Amino acid sequence: MEQKFGNCKIIKFEPCNQISEQLENFAAEFFEVVEINYTDEGEEQLIGYMRTDADVLELSEVASNYGVILPKYSIEVLPGRDWLKENVIKFAPVEVEDFYVYGIHEKNVDTRGKIGIKVYAATAFGSEHQTTKCCLRGISDINRLGCAPQRILDVGTGSGILSLAAAKLWSQARIVAVDIDTESVAVTEQNAADNGVKTQIKALYSDGYTAKGVKENAPYDVILANILARPLIAMAADMAAHLKIGGYAVISGFIDEQVDWVVGEHEKYGLALQKIYADEQWRAALLKRIK
Repeated sequence: MEQKFGNCKIIKFEPCNQISEQLENFAAEFFEVVEINYTDEGEEQLIGYMRTDADVLELSEVASNYGVILPKYSIEVLPGRDWLKENVIKFAPVEVEDFYVYGIHEKNVDTRGKIGIKVYAATAFGSEHQTTKCCLRGISDINRLGCAPQRILDVGTGSGILSLAAAKLWSQARIVAVDIDTESVAVTEQNAADNGVKTQIKALYSDGYTAKGVKENAPYDVILANILARPLIAMAADMAAHLKIGGYAVISGFIDEQVDWVVGEHEKYGLALQKIYADEQWRAALLKRIK
């Protein structure tokens, strides 16, 4: 796995109640990487990553061409460093329900009787996020319900942690893990190999449910989607169409104030709420397709 060096500019925009679609489209086109965070007050904050040699004046010029009025923003420069080493130092093991997630750098790991999930440390930040923890709890609950899924879809797989958890919990399962980031696809493949579940997980580039490989393996017994509120809502109909009647879904990436909004949209397509998971301000939901 390649180590990453070099400088990077981070542009942090002023939080707002809701990021406009116009601003989001511009950011996706302009920045190398785009991130949307939620503040403790539930506001959305757009964060963009760009090369240090990129002219900040271009930011305003390109935004103007898009007809976008930029919110106030701050600029931070991250100095060059060994990012792998830094993440190895920061990433501590995470114990959630049936699972014990740890960095590949760890030696003589005691999983404490849990299912061990070994993750490449430089991309393991997601394992510590509240939404990932909530989803792992949802996966454990599906297992306790006596479900033994054969086909699983993981939408927005990131570093593949949820797919790894599902593969190790259900050895008979075959999992399609998709993401719109090609690096995430590569990392998921590497993590699957490192965990001895490479034959169970097929990682693909896909914008939601659009890839041929996603459609060919439908319908699914379980669908996992740890993304954000608006993409979840936009893909609610697709989720229902790709999930078996009686199948389960775990969705996350939204906050307390968005629960009714997100869950309500899925209920329109026959997905009934079974349970809500909470970790700080973040929420996840266990759903079942009943019709």
